Amino acid sequence: MTIHLTGSSGFVGLNLKPFLEKKGLSVSALNLRGEWQKEVFETNDCIIHLAGKAHDLKNTSVSADYYNINYELTKELYDKFLISASDRFIFISSVKASADSIDEILTEQHSPDPKTHYGKSKLMAEQYIEAQPLPAGKSYYILRPCMIHGPGNKGNLNLLYKFIQKGIPYPLAAFENRRSYLSIDNLCFLISELINQKDVPVGIYHVADDYALSTNEVVSILADSMDKKARLWHISSGLIFWMARIGDKLGLPLNSERLKKLTENYVVSNTKIISALNSKLPLSSVEGLKLTAKSFKI
Repeated sequence: MTIHLTGSSGFVGLNLKPFLEKKGLSVSALNLRGEWQKEVFETNDCIIHLAGKAHDLKNTSVSADYYNINYELTKELYDKFLISASDRFIFISSVKASADSIDEILTEQHSPDPKTHYGKSKLMAEQYIEAQPLPAGKSYYILRPCMIHGPGNKGNLNLLYKFIQKGIPYPLAAFENRRSYLSIDNLCFLISELINQKDVPVGIYHVADDYALSTNEVVSILADSMDKKARLWHISSGLIFWMARIGDKLGLPLNSERLKKLTENYVVSNTKIISALNSKLPLSSVEGLKLTAKSFKI
């Protein structure tokens, strides 16, 4: 079996490729900017489609780029899969294809209502895959991961780590929230299980660590990884919102988008995929974050 992997140079790809190779699988990087249409997909081959245009937090991207990359390229690749000898297609979508914000626990039964071009383009790709007649012997799996973290990760966790490392107090402790996270090791494990197991029902699966954490808990875990005591400041939420609006205008690290990411509730259920695979994740939420924090030290 050969694993044809798009997006192999991205954060997930750089972790997934060696993970699968250690399992004894042959992984071939599939460059969608090259002449990939000439690629031959043999029987038992698996296509894992990671490549895509990520959500731009600075809102500087052209909207058409999301649809050209996240939808049109996925459509073209999936069409080739359908007429090829390959029997398995794994598409890495996003929970943002379902909801940008949510108060209850997000499950696959939630009616999708994305608000951003990123989420809408991912949903369009999902809907196209689901709408095509599936030839006998073929399977597709649409994975919707929540916030992924791990070695090489750049984003809010890295920013939090740097703040704590410098001894700067976390000023958003007044916000009570819970968020789901996903360790890259857990994501790689679940993908490998989808490759190895037979008769897993096709469809959409949300992917997250088992337990959601508050941002205050995350700050404490990161501080503990540095042998520091977490400094949590309970500043008025009204003042914080005002500061974020100032950050929007001045381009400061604390802006409305980042404040939302750090303080909103976004809990994702992984029950469906865990049940379908009859598996247990190798890392707990806390263990995964500790490994990510350890990588920040390097």
